[in-house]
Amino acid sequence: MAAAQEERFTRKKHDSGFPRHAVDFCLAEAGAKLEALDYVVFYDKPFLKFERLLETYLAFAPSGYRSFQMALPLWVREKLFQKNLLGKLLKQYGPGFDWQKRLLFTEHHLSHAASAFFPSPFEEAAVLTMDGVGEWATTSIAMGRGSSLEVLEEIHFPHSLGLLYSAFTYYTGFKVNSGEYKLMGLAPYGEPKYAQTILDHLIDVKTDGSFRLDLSYFEYCTGLKMTNSRFDALFGGPAKKPQEALSQRHMDVAASIQVVLEEIILRLTRSLASKTGGTKPSSIDRSPYTRSPCWGSAAMTCTCGWCSRR
Repeated sequence: MAAAQEERFTRKKHDSGFPRHAVDFCLAEAGAKLEALDYVVFYDKPFLKFERLLETYLAFAPSGYRSFQMALPLWVREKLFQKNLLGKLLKQYGPGFDWQKRLLFTEHHLSHAASAFFPSPFEEAAVLTMDGVGEWATTSIAMGRGSSLEVLEEIHFPHSLGLLYSAFTYYTGFKVNSGEYKLMGLAPYGEPKYAQTILDHLIDVKTDGSFRLDLSYFEYCTGLKMTNSRFDALFGGPAKKPQEALSQRHMDVAASIQVVLEEIILRLTRSLASKTGGTKPSSIDRSPYTRSPCWGSAAMTCTCGWCSRR
């Protein structure tokens, strides 16, 4: 019935505060009060995400202690108690709203898929979701039918197309999680001279689009940076500082990761179309699907060492 982002009202880009103005707008559009809603749903499962945080630091310990020391207080103080925090805010906003029963939490990738499928005109659809990372999932396939939506297949952290792209956002001097559009805008000014270098060293891509990153070039698992000295050596110099001028090399690097990302996404979508039967999703063969960190393809065995630790 309605949708709105808080930033449209507060004029703060990516406003992460409680979306009071957006709630006001949506309720006004629906002609309803908060108490009339069946449920309010949050787009993450905080405890599952905290599990990933702890397992990551344990897997790479003692490396990353400084990052862990910075992250843990915020989680303990706020994010682990997200339900209570939201409940108090909703109670102030709608005193009669029973947040104990009506406030729900769903997995991040399921939230993404739902926001695409449920408002769509399709009775059935396959849904491909790719981002940095949710709780564990970084790439997922879901199947929607009517009012149901089921996640069938996932690639898990730390292997992530979103984090790969953000690593290049960082390397070209832009801000991670907000400057990715600048990296994309920079790409047409360069030539994809490093595309094969990326495929040879940073990411192993299979014909179906499934992939694994070589984590020895990255620091995002536990560090305060996205890339490291091995990454710098691969592309001929250190990460660009924000105040430094862009060079043709940076443009070529941007063009290269753009070409690689597009090729991977095309492989994923072609594979998805093949598995779901194209225009006949009701005939989908579910046998290839499995919810595991290793994508589920019998032809692919994960050798990253991460999955075996889990």
